[in-house]
Amino acid sequence: MRRAWKHLRWLGALALCALASSGHAVEPVTLAIADFDYLDTSGETKDQVAAHAERLKNFTRLLSDELSATGKYQVVALTCPEPPCSAGAMDAQSLTDAARQSGARLLLYGGIHKMSTLVQFGKAQIADLESDQVVYDRTITFRGDDDNAWKRAGEFLVEDLAAKDLAQ
Repeated sequence: MRRAWKHLRWLGALALCALASSGHAVEPVTLAIADFDYLDTSGETKDQVAAHAERLKNFTRLLSDELSATGKYQVVALTCPEPPCSAGAMDAQSLTDAARQSGARLLLYGGIHKMSTLVQFGKAQIADLESDQVVYDRTITFRGDDDNAWKRAGEFLVEDLAAKDLAQ
């Protein structure tokens, strides 16, 4: 019996050594997040410009906070000469130059389109600034136009991005 325990301890120690030697820490990839653009073609009469601007800001903050929390991404601040720092407001070269100057390897950008009172579409893309290639391209849809609907859409996007290995 004593010999069996000795054997088990030896096997356990061997397994721990194997895990320790293979489990090297992976550095998070630097990611700049551009402001998302917004288009409302719903035709609603109520002026929601301020509410949508606030939701866009919260959406971007959620992406930044939650993607950082995954440990896969280090979100870096994106600074542009004239806000907004978005794909719709800037030419592609200026936006990617700003992301490179921020130290980012990846650039996340996109937009939200409110098509009707209940339906919104989102488009998110990530460009790898080293290879100059789009490495992520996702269209999402979400129902509703309240804080909770936007939060769920952002959480879905974070979940999808966390499952990807974009910096190969």
